[in-house]
Amino acid sequence: MSAPNKSYDPVEVEALKPEEIERMRDEALAAFAAADSLDALHEAKVAHTGPASPLALANREIGALPPHAKADAGKRVGMARGAVNKALAGRQAELEAERDARVLVEEDVDVTLPHDRVPAGARHPLTTLSERIEDVFVAMGYEVAEGPEVEAEWFNFDALNIGPDHPARGEADTFFVQGGGGGTESGVVLRTHTSPVQIRSLLGRELPVYVICPGRVYRTDELDATHTPVFHQVELLAVDEGLTMADLKGTLDHMVQSLFGEGMKTRLRPNFFPFTEPSAEMDMVCYVCRGESVGNPDRPCRTCSSEGWIELGGCGMVNPKVLAACGVDPEKYSGFAFGFGIERMLMFRHNVEDMRDMVEGDVRFTRPFGMEI
Repeated sequence: MSAPNKSYDPVEVEALKPEEIERMRDEALAAFAAADSLDALHEAKVAHTGPASPLALANREIGALPPHAKADAGKRVGMARGAVNKALAGRQAELEAERDARVLVEEDVDVTLPHDRVPAGARHPLTTLSERIEDVFVAMGYEVAEGPEVEAEWFNFDALNIGPDHPARGEADTFFVQGGGGGTESGVVLRTHTSPVQIRSLLGRELPVYVICPGRVYRTDELDATHTPVFHQVELLAVDEGLTMADLKGTLDHMVQSLFGEGMKTRLRPNFFPFTEPSAEMDMVCYVCRGESVGNPDRPCRTCSSEGWIELGGCGMVNPKVLAACGVDPEKYSGFAFGFGIERMLMFRHNVEDMRDMVEGDVRFTRPFGMEI
């Protein structure tokens, strides 16, 4: 058997000619240099370094050469591809640098511009004040209780000893939710006070009960400077053995001192409410003049009209009929309750003259109160 014919030289491969390889290299370098964007460079990269590029196809033809010619052809193709890749990397670095410099100019942010051109909002002062009142009583051991705003008449009136003929049960004072019969026959109302939450608390909790009941209530009032058909109340209920009016008075004094400052005092004036007996109107000493304007024409006080006292809300000992309606033995347990409007207290604390400012949603009203939490 004869040895392999190593001198055999097939037809010369056109793509591997030195001048052809130089042409492919020069075309690639020219295409990279002409690319004016990264996208254009990517297209040139695919055309001159991809699997179907001229140099890649030429590299595949090396296998057709005789053994003694492969090394030389491989060296030429390798050097050409190396030059192409080096030129590609250099041009890509240049274009990326140009892009980054352009972004720094086009997307420049002037940090000296005002940062608060869009004014921030603020929590509504009614929310802030309500939560502050809750904190005062939670610190005393009370629980915060809530209930539905659409309420049955029994919870809103009957259980509170408000009889069927009471004026408050008429459509002139109460919003009735229309039912099958319409009007007052539905037996469902928008609660006129948060007292139904007290009834639900007595029915659903083990004695003793100490709860504070904040929430939204509804009355058929026209919206004006001192009235609104939708407003907020905070009511308190304490039912335990041996509670007296002295406990009520001490609780009221602690509340006004916590909300208005040390030295504030309260007084009770006899009144009548169906759900408390005895009942009283609670006044607190004027937080502006502290009573010093009374009989003193040289120092008049606009806040209390120089009377020295400001009416805050109603209070009293829980009527035994209310306790009995909730299944509580009035011979064993007693309790006290009071309630007041949060809007009214906000007007006192911050000299707000028009209640409409509280409901119009104007941020110029809420912002001065800040974000106290």
